[in-house]
Amino acid sequence: MNEKSKVKRYERIYEQIKQLIEATDKPVSRMATINAILHHKFNNYYWTGFYELIKGDLIVSAYQGPVACLKLKKDTGVCWAGINQKETVIVPNVHDFPGHIACSSASNSEIVVPVFNKQKEIVAVLDVDSKDFDSFDEADKTGLEKIVALIYS
Repeated sequence: MNEKSKVKRYERIYEQIKQLIEATDKPVSRMATINAILHHKFNNYYWTGFYELIKGDLIVSAYQGPVACLKLKKDTGVCWAGINQKETVIVPNVHDFPGHIACSSASNSEIVVPVFNKQKEIVAVLDVDSKDFDSFDEADKTGLEKIVALIYS
């Protein structure tokens, strides 16, 4: 998919999600809806889910895909990198990422997007894995950051 069509797809998905989540302000319900839509709208999304930051631990929350790691080792892997750097992390090849946590050996690339609450604190991350290498780019970063901002809007 070229970048222009990907940007358009994210714009359409954003509008769809925005309308659907108006039914509740409960974050986990919004996360579940976001997961379901993203996971089924993009063929390259192998695992799509949220890890919530709870009492200093990253615990799996709503997700789509195969069984996930329930708790991620502190300050290790791409999800923790997103939290510690306070920004989206794109990894073209997870096998080259120091400390990568392989919940599934089928994952080859990954994007992690921090989720900020209304106080601008990181409370979770959206984690998307792909079986393809180099699956994520700036269009994904921009689109996903805009979508996760809806959780606490």
